Amino acid sequence: MKIGFIGLGIMGESMAANLVKKNGDPVYVSDLNKAQVEKLAEEGAVGCADNLEAAKQAEIIITMVPKSEHVKAVYTQILPVLGAGKICIDMSTIDPSVSLECADMVKATGAQWADAPVVKSKPAAINGTLGILVGCDEALYPVIEPVLRMMGCNVIRMGECGRGITMKICHNALVAAIQNGVNETLGLAQKLSISVDDFATAVSYGGAGNFYLESQKENLKQHNWTTAFSLENEHKDLGIAARLAQQAGLDMPGLRTCKAVYDKGMEMGLGKQDFRATYKIVNGIED
Repeated sequence: MKIGFIGLGIMGESMAANLVKKNGDPVYVSDLNKAQVEKLAEEGAVGCADNLEAAKQAEIIITMVPKSEHVKAVYTQILPVLGAGKICIDMSTIDPSVSLECADMVKATGAQWADAPVVKSKPAAINGTLGILVGCDEALYPVIEPVLRMMGCNVIRMGECGRGITMKICHNALVAAIQNGVNETLGLAQKLSISVDDFATAVSYGGAGNFYLESQKENLKQHNWTTAFSLENEHKDLGIAARLAQQAGLDMPGLRTCKAVYDKGMEMGLGKQDFRATYKIVNGIED
């Protein structure tokens, strides 16, 4: 199927590149950053002048943009070329209420909708090993699953529209809680003369073993804050999680603690650094 991919940022660039390699039909790409469009065109994509052109050419339209307002703006822009036979898949991480609003808007044209946000970060996007959490009509899932598996190896349908993005927000809130636990206990261990390597090995032997520590221990040891997933994006997701908790009438003290760390990071101007930079916020490190 002909695919249109809108949004070629840190994650979208590599996701689109995998589609170019694996999809038998053309992949039409669009981004505000024209250098990114040209880069994907060199890899075999069809560069488009704007989002409308990409959506008009494609049967499946995939969006991967930063925030709720960006998703809403894209679908408002491309609405005139949507209709029966078109499938829209938003893979952004946004407020579930906005996702459902866009779903209604798209479905009113006769097109179909799925929310399919991703988990893991840039290396998995490059390798095509992302986790993908899908919310869509049951009949649509087998149609889009083969396309999603060109970008990810773990794909699961969570339920109807809105369930995929809701699960992504829950996932990222849990990641922040695990991360904060690592930040605090690793910081304590180091102050008591236990190395990062020994800490990580010891943790892996017991019930506290976790993917975050295993994947980030070298970066934490080297104080490498190079961005794969930005602090400001996780801050956005924790804000969404806090609103969902309030709407559900659920008190989440751990979420409040994590969000306070991220609030401080934003105040310190660390938003563009990787989200692992919360380690230096918790431990008072300046570098």
